[in-house]
Amino acid sequence: MLFAFACLGLLGAGEPRPIDSRVTRVHVSKSARTMELFAGGSVVATYAVAVGKGGAGPKKMEGDLVTPIGRYHVVKHLPSHLRIFMQIDYPNADDRARFEELKRRGALPKNATIGGDIGIHGEPPEAKPFKKAEYQSHGCVVLEDAEIDQVARMVPDGTTVEIED
Repeated sequence: MLFAFACLGLLGAGEPRPIDSRVTRVHVSKSARTMELFAGGSVVATYAVAVGKGGAGPKKMEGDLVTPIGRYHVVKHLPSHLRIFMQIDYPNADDRARFEELKRRGALPKNATIGGDIGIHGEPPEAKPFKKAEYQSHGCVVLEDAEIDQVARMVPDGTTVEIED
């Protein structure tokens, strides 16, 4: 599933301020529809984002349109029809355990799958003109194309991504 994020803009200026070190942590708030980039303990950029139309709470299964919550890492930056796709390591061990428990309890269909392909990316071509304040993704975090270009330059593979409601 893909996540859609939109940019509210950076705090202060329209461009990220120069930083001495690369981004070490990304924090996404689904309810506030924001993404903050941290270098050490300092916020170096803040963006408005779009998230999955499936709403609050953890992702339960493939196709639920929910942006997962938890602690992840950027696995790799990939060229994409979505401009740049920064893949995260969903599902993690916590997601797998929750999924298996829901299946065991009968809360999910027997044929349900956990899903994958979650990341941070640019504008979907089918959503042009892109209006991030209105856009809801299939589960990914989505930014405007100019924003994902900035973020991809600042966020290296391996960076922690924390997503919360």
